[in-house]
Amino acid sequence: MSLLEIKNLKKSFGDNLVLKDISLNVERGEVLAIIGPSGSGKSTLLRCITDLEQEDSGEINFDGTFGLVFQNFNLFPHHSVMKNITNAPIRVQKRKKEEVFEHARLLLKQMGLEDKEDAYPCELSGGQQQRVSIARALAMNPDILFFDEPTSALDPELTGEILEVIRDLAEKKMTMVIVTHEMAFARNVADHIIFMDGGVIVEEGTPDEVFSSDNQRMKDFLGKFYD
Repeated sequence: MSLLEIKNLKKSFGDNLVLKDISLNVERGEVLAIIGPSGSGKSTLLRCITDLEQEDSGEINFDGTFGLVFQNFNLFPHHSVMKNITNAPIRVQKRKKEEVFEHARLLLKQMGLEDKEDAYPCELSGGQQQRVSIARALAMNPDILFFDEPTSALDPELTGEILEVIRDLAEKKMTMVIVTHEMAFARNVADHIIFMDGGVIVEEGTPDEVFSSDNQRMKDFLGKFYD
């Protein structure tokens, strides 16, 4: 069985059918990139998978734990970096404080933020805040990590550092589902790519298959990035 299986997922907001019969699988160790124009249903799909939205019908089969990295960081402004990272593992997972703090410091070192554990979010750049949010998600020891456009709130200079962190996680075989507008990144890092438009999966396959697709909608979408 795949780590994550989605079958015939549908979701509406009022009369607006946002997800129309979506089915997909994610294997352990795989990186899935979800691309497509704004309003295609990408973020709604992620929100349904992570229980932030309730689907209307269909199945989501996932026997594990997940972490979610938002586009706008969502750090607690009144908590230090260390408390942002350690709060949930201690309070929700009931893990030992010493173990959690040791893990958090390893994650901060991995993110290049070992000197920021006592800092507050307002004292960090956008790229640093997003790296803290990734560390916070990893501190829960998730089986799969979801990213909802993790670089959309960052300027181009900071985008590269976040993509490098995600690339490093991919090399370590972290299972990830990434909604992204970074086409070159998706092509270079993902094992599998899904192109969504109008609430349906228009094209899917390996990066080479998707980026060389003869589907005209796919060509039109990619053309805007290569112009």
